[in-house]
Amino acid sequence: MSIVNEKIEFAGLNLKNPVFTASGTCGYIDELDDYLDVNQLGGWITKSITLKPRLGNPAPRVVETNGGMLNAIGLANIGLEEFIAEKLPIIRQKNTAVFVNLAGQKIDEYVEVASRLSGQDGISGFELNISCPNVKQGGISFGTDPAQIKKITSEVKPACGGKPLMVKLTPSVTDISKTAEAAVLGGADALSLVNTFTAMVIDVHTRTPVLANRTGGLSGPAIKPMAVYLVSRVYQDVAKDAGIPIMGLGGIRNGLDAAEFMIAGASTVCIGTATFARPDAAVKVSDGLRRFCESEGIKKISELTGSLN
Repeated sequence: MSIVNEKIEFAGLNLKNPVFTASGTCGYIDELDDYLDVNQLGGWITKSITLKPRLGNPAPRVVETNGGMLNAIGLANIGLEEFIAEKLPIIRQKNTAVFVNLAGQKIDEYVEVASRLSGQDGISGFELNISCPNVKQGGISFGTDPAQIKKITSEVKPACGGKPLMVKLTPSVTDISKTAEAAVLGGADALSLVNTFTAMVIDVHTRTPVLANRTGGLSGPAIKPMAVYLVSRVYQDVAKDAGIPIMGLGGIRNGLDAAEFMIAGASTVCIGTATFARPDAAVKVSDGLRRFCESEGIKKISELTGSLN
């Protein structure tokens, strides 16, 4: 039996442990039912949900690269109505926290989705997706402008029905502390960082981009050192004094990676790209993080957060 207290308080929620699956990598969770028991995790985050169904970008829209993966899915999803009718009944059977990732082209679309879902049982909170680099409207067009971040956060927050709102930040900005501060000023209960880095892979034989969208979002181990730095930066500059928790993500594959993010300032961590290679990666990360704490004599896993010397 573990001697480590793995429980985490995050944005007013009491979690079993700090490990989540990342939006866009676990679908609506039933896709992973054959591979892991999500109830072993602190929580998980749904695929982006928009007001109307989205087909997303044309194929090819995923390509592997050294140390990572590019995707240009384009927020493909089943839309709000089908999500409520078909997926929420499945979600309600799970015994762990679930955040719904909100997306849209206009602020009022985000507000409507949040408002429609805020009263639904089985939903613990929301993740505001204003950092997707693979859509022409919405997404990153909001997430690079502090004024827009503050505005959309302040308008979506009242629609959440008292449930926590976590804002997902893009790394594609000059000063991520400014965008983090804008989210906090807008009323964010937590911050999620980082989303993917805009990148390109070229087929040298055809001299054309491999992705139909030309560019995509780079994730995976290649971005981890940058993501850890940005988590540390936001924690020290904004989150620590504001009392706002951070969910850290970007290339986490094992317990030591997760510990690194927490030491940098994250209260929770998200497992994304690793899930494609190993669908039960999040459970393995959680186990590895617990074993790391045991080996270091750490009694309470939350003690890792912000412990950087």
